[in-house]
Amino acid sequence: MSLDNIPPNPNTPEQSQLGRASAYADKYDPSLLFPIARSTQREAMGIAAGALPFFGADLWTAFEVSWLNLRGKPQLAIAHFTIPCETPNIVESKSFKLYLNSFNSSAFASVEAVRDRLRTDLSEALWRGSDQSAGIGVKLLAPDMFDREPVHELDGLDLDRLDIECTHYQPAPELLSSDTSQPPVNETLTSRLLKSNCLVTGQPDWGSVQIRYSGPAIDQAGLLAYIVSFRNHNEFHEPCVERMFTDIWRRCQPNKLAVYARYTRRGGLDINPFRTSWPQALPPNIRTARQ
Repeated sequence: MSLDNIPPNPNTPEQSQLGRASAYADKYDPSLLFPIARSTQREAMGIAAGALPFFGADLWTAFEVSWLNLRGKPQLAIAHFTIPCETPNIVESKSFKLYLNSFNSSAFASVEAVRDRLRTDLSEALWRGSDQSAGIGVKLLAPDMFDREPVHELDGLDLDRLDIECTHYQPAPELLSSDTSQPPVNETLTSRLLKSNCLVTGQPDWGSVQIRYSGPAIDQAGLLAYIVSFRNHNEFHEPCVERMFTDIWRRCQPNKLAVYARYTRRGGLDINPFRTSWPQALPPNIRTARQ
């Protein structure tokens, strides 16, 4: 189907399967994918359409991928997906899990056929309603590769060592500041205290965050209090990280900035956004100890 013939995406989070009892499809069904426009949350943050202040991608890991070969024998894989942040849509996570489950009783000729089908279906949903299109990254790891999946904490100076008082539990960018009177620094700072809630269900989303920057030294106590301030905030993973990037960029005025969040997986899927002010290699596919 040509993207030119696809109507604009009208989906909203409230229309998704989140929080509802769901029947699991027993046959492959790409219609289960539920795209949601990124623009709504970006506009609320003052990010203009077509003028993103960052580069990056959403890095998904699916740990529950299975299908049948042509002899009916179940096959297993871990899947890594790389979703450019320029896609007009995200795919709502429960719909993605239902879509993956629809492979469970469906036969495919090869692992390459599964990979190509995943890439085609996801690309269509992620670019739906746009006059542009591009590929996404899909990598399937067979069981003999599972033990090569690294488990590693995020590198950087641990902000959680700081004994601070926390009083804000909704995003509070006013907590952020930097010292322009001192020479610029290059720092990588991390915290395991990131928590937000699903926009629709209110279920908790737990994560670790890494902030790399160069420029005026960011006040570390204020930065940690700011990270904690997401604790009662209802928003999907992707806009949470974009909000964090935008607030730090505006309030602390670094020369360079990269924000990377690793969220604990739910239902066999983790979604890990990465946003950066300059083109660079994406972070490696790792699992943190909490995952």
